[in-house]
Amino acid sequence: MKANELDKKFDDGQESILEHFDLSKAERVNLQQQRVNIDIPLWMIQYLDQEASRLGIARQAVIKIWLADRIKEQHL
Repeated sequence: MKANELDKKFDDGQESILEHFDLSKAERVNLQQQRVNIDIPLWMIQYLDQEASRLGIARQAVIKIWLADRIKEQHL
């Protein structure tokens, strides 16, 4: 199938185009983890814990979400 035909199918939204791809070897890049240790003032930890409790998620998840939001904001 030519690229312009695939583009038209995608744009039309009439059918899934996933059948035209081999997803068995698909992978997401840059998702490796690396541990980082930082010292954070107690008042920040308390605020992080309050937010984590409000959202029902772990403190680490709040930090990751906020960092990701800030990085996206800076690079857009």
